[in-house]
Amino acid sequence: MTADWSHNAAAFAELLTSAAASLASSPVRSQSCVRLPARGRLFVTGDIHDNTAHLEAAIRGARLGASRDHHLVLQEIIHGEGAWSGVDMSHRILARVAGLVLAHPGQVHPVLANHEIAQCRGHAIQKGGADCTAAFDRGLGEAFGADAPLAARAVARFIHAMPLAVVCANGALVAHSLPSPSMMRYFDVRVLERPLFDEDFDPPLGAAFLMTWGRSHGAAAPAGGPMLESLARDWGVRAFIVGHEPAPDGAAFRAPNMVILNTGHAEGRVIDLDLASPCPSAEALASSSIPIVAYLDDTGRIDGDGARA
Repeated sequence: MTADWSHNAAAFAELLTSAAASLASSPVRSQSCVRLPARGRLFVTGDIHDNTAHLEAAIRGARLGASRDHHLVLQEIIHGEGAWSGVDMSHRILARVAGLVLAHPGQVHPVLANHEIAQCRGHAIQKGGADCTAAFDRGLGEAFGADAPLAARAVARFIHAMPLAVVCANGALVAHSLPSPSMMRYFDVRVLERPLFDEDFDPPLGAAFLMTWGRSHGAAAPAGGPMLESLARDWGVRAFIVGHEPAPDGAAFRAPNMVILNTGHAEGRVIDLDLASPCPSAEALASSSIPIVAYLDDTGRIDGDGARA
């Protein structure tokens, strides 16, 4: 595989297409989700949004090279602050994740998020007053010129191959979000037991769309608490770990069973979960979350195994 893909659309496309195939054939892949057994560890990030330093810190914290039973969940990887200036180059962090998927097959799990879905489906999405999808497309154009469409198709293949959730035998479920309580009557609760179809990605009622865009969860929201309890029963889980909503302190608890996690900003946090032990309560998970800065390497050099280079 060509190593230098930075201005070579064919090499970039080969990298992402190979990573898509690896996600689809992962030994822990089951239909639209990943299912992890009760052994090893799971290192969970919240939204990253092109914060490359925090991504590298998460890679280091996950210690993927130490054991095949160490896993890393990543979410909302693209659409960083570059979008605000009109040119978003976050395809580069997507390629970094693709390389990680190939280096550690079956251990790295980028889950579907609303920004990734919007990008691969061509839906406009606003953040910070900017059209993130248009800015990402301009970044592909700047990097690959006339070959940008080839790169864009590979981005779509990689995103479509991502799982919707990571379900752990110990009772934790990690996803970007869950459907809004008001939309639950339209949601296919069996979506994790089947493959995703094309219509699942599109508004207004696609299952992946509903699950990655949902808000207003928890006991403080109308019907939020009962909805979370019902979905936990349906899916046989104890705690939900999600991103998507703001978490100014890096992690927030939503009663009765949800943790909201954010990793991309200065107060970002992560969760390091022992898969061999029963999942703690969501409140305990939030309170035991770890500042991402704890994993920053002073040298700034972190290798693909998450070890100091």
